[in-house]
Amino acid sequence: MKTLRVLSAALLSVAMASCAVEKSETPLAPTVAGPIAGVQITAPKPLEPAAGSRIPGDRQPLTLLLENASSNGPRPLSYLFEIATEPGFSNRVFAQDSVPPGDAGRTALQLPTNLTIGRMYYWRAKAVDGANESAFSNPADFNVYTPVAFDKPTPLSPVNNDKTSSQRPTFALANAPRQGSPATVSYVIEISLDSAFLNKTAVWQFDERGGVQQSFGSAADLPGGVQLFWHSRAFESPVIGPWSDTAVFRTPAPVLPTPTPTPGPAPGGSCSSQTQPFNVVKCRRDQFAGHMSSDTTLAFEKAVASDLNKSSIGGGPYGVLRKSGGSSCGGYACDIICAGDGSGQRQWDILGDSDGAQTPAWNGPNTSPNIRVDKCDVQ
Repeated sequence: MKTLRVLSAALLSVAMASCAVEKSETPLAPTVAGPIAGVQITAPKPLEPAAGSRIPGDRQPLTLLLENASSNGPRPLSYLFEIATEPGFSNRVFAQDSVPPGDAGRTALQLPTNLTIGRMYYWRAKAVDGANESAFSNPADFNVYTPVAFDKPTPLSPVNNDKTSSQRPTFALANAPRQGSPATVSYVIEISLDSAFLNKTAVWQFDERGGVQQSFGSAADLPGGVQLFWHSRAFESPVIGPWSDTAVFRTPAPVLPTPTPTPGPAPGGSCSSQTQPFNVVKCRRDQFAGHMSSDTTLAFEKAVASDLNKSSIGGGPYGVLRKSGGSSCGGYACDIICAGDGSGQRQWDILGDSDGAQTPAWNGPNTSPNIRVDKCDVQ
């Protein structure tokens, strides 16, 4: 019995000596326990996803990327990754330790499964060497959201080859169904002369303004008296939805402008029997009741010039002043009777405009250099 006890004590002594040698001579062995004094490990730095990132739910599983920590100790580092739904990390949804460091000073970890869409998450990491460890990195928040997608809108009017009331119809459509939460939805409308939309007559864009359907008034006249095709689609850049079904309608024939009547001969008889220029002007003005248009004014002026030439009043021949620029009265001055050409031209004002009533007058003659000399067309 004494011999056995001696042998057991000897074996225990040898084993203890062996452990002491392993701890002191091989500090990198996995069986070494306890931190090494003086070892400092910096916290890793989260890189992706960065704080405030929004991750589309269809881009999963997510990959976490960090900038490696540094250590002044001899032991190799590994990393612990954590994801939680709140910044205190009391509600962790993922954790993985013993992640070996990556190359080029960065370490990436792809999650094994997808995270739940529509939630805010926080992630962090720390470095460990088996006994020593760094502080956790500052948590980085990110959101996994439902990606935006659109279905086709539904044309409501004009449809069924209906005839619109004008060449500027209002287009109505039911909103495009969508998933996700787009910030701003816009629509494109195309109008074409053919169902293949090879001959487009208009392409317009407008923003969704709330409600379950949208309306958009034509921004310009469409071709009149023809059959037209239109469709629409929704988008929020860079996501573009499909085209709606094609709708057909007809436009009314264009309304032709009413032609401007050509001034007829001056009303009433001749005023050439008058012996004074003013009386000629007044006689003709009395025959043109009310405010005269530019065309009527020209007819009035020509009648005055003709009457002056037919009377016994000297100083002629009289005419109307053809202007070198402008077209307010068919290319003529609107209130001047003239005589002569060049530096010897004389001009008379025959209408007073101060009261807006175009009252008859005979003011002049005005001569060079106080007039602009133009061509005097004798009547």
